[in-house]
Amino acid sequence: MRRYFLATFASLHNRNFRLFFSGQTLSMVGTWTQKITQAWLVLELTDSGTLLGVTLAVQAVPTLLFSAWGGLLADRLNKRRILLCTQAASILPSAILGVLTATGNVSLWIVFVMAGVIGTVEALDKPARQTILAEIVGREHLTNALTLNNITVNAGKLIGPAIAGVLITGVGMAASFFVNAASFGAVLLALAFVRADQLEPPVPAARSKGQVREGLKYVRTNPRLAGPLILLTVTGLLAWEWTVTLPLLARDVFHGDAQTVSSMFIAMGSGAIFGVLAIAGALRATTRRLIAASLAFSALLVFAAIAPVLQVTLVLLFLLGCAGVAYRVITTSLVQLEAAPSMRGRTMSLFIIAVGGTSPVSAPLLGWLCETVGVRSTLAIGGMGSAIVALLVMGYMSGHDAKQVTGAQEIHDLGDKDDAPSRSASG
Repeated sequence: MRRYFLATFASLHNRNFRLFFSGQTLSMVGTWTQKITQAWLVLELTDSGTLLGVTLAVQAVPTLLFSAWGGLLADRLNKRRILLCTQAASILPSAILGVLTATGNVSLWIVFVMAGVIGTVEALDKPARQTILAEIVGREHLTNALTLNNITVNAGKLIGPAIAGVLITGVGMAASFFVNAASFGAVLLALAFVRADQLEPPVPAARSKGQVREGLKYVRTNPRLAGPLILLTVTGLLAWEWTVTLPLLARDVFHGDAQTVSSMFIAMGSGAIFGVLAIAGALRATTRRLIAASLAFSALLVFAAIAPVLQVTLVLLFLLGCAGVAYRVITTSLVQLEAAPSMRGRTMSLFIIAVGGTSPVSAPLLGWLCETVGVRSTLAIGGMGSAIVALLVMGYMSGHDAKQVTGAQEIHDLGDKDDAPSRSASG
């Protein structure tokens, strides 16, 4: 038991990772506090699921447009310095939203502008934030660090919505934006205390023309990178827009309020944290486990779509959080471990696009589908579509692995034939 405990929290023995982990956890709590509040604010301003989706799309457009450049910066420059700049810049849009909401001057177009600013900063921030872990803990503990790092996201998903629910109903929405602005200070403080001399030296990419295209070609020609990213992109398009579907599920299906939305995100966050703690010490990233996690996620999403009452839905969202975190961690680990160090930033930028950059299409699409065919049908479509693509990707990656094995065997056999005369002669 003690050995499993030590394996589960292996990365936390690293001082720099403890600092990074603590700062990110507080920041994610603030981020999810703002996400829930922003979604509820848009619904109060417009009463439209489609416009809620458009808001998320506006925030995600920069991720789609600029993440590849953010990945190139992460490959070229000092990642810690990039994060110090982006985290400081993140304070401004949250503070502006807080002031305008508190004074009653907030409007939909202001939410759109601030969402675009937040998205632009995130596009430059996320590739560096994802790939700095390899420099902090090294290759040996990377999967464990990526797994534990998901606690930060899901602690935010667990605690942030609860804080948002209390603040929205008890204090006012402006307080949530101020909480998020303050949370970025925790990251700045943690990064300031990280010991740069204890980070693994990066392998910076030399400057040359066409490096963004080079990253795309690198992934496209490597099925062990392309397969997981294709699968994650489809899931992002069809299923992974919780800030659209869950508020509408709470309001339109279960006739709830902001507290109902919070309870849904808390259920997912709790499941994800439970899943992280269950798998952190034993998880190994393989293609088979990726497909299994994806199919489990898809099945649970379909079951959540047909759940008859809120209590059953919350249980399924808890399980969905468990499956979802395994799916994300395995994908992240496969991509980071397969990519060459000098290509890791650009490769992870495509991972970020697959997760968040699909929102310009998926958020309005899912918002429109929720209004047209209903929230339940929209969730079911996402689950079934993701399952179909998981099976196709499994065939694609298995076929590539089989070709590699066959090619290696042919080379081995050829080597045996070439060596046969010399062995006979020496005999």
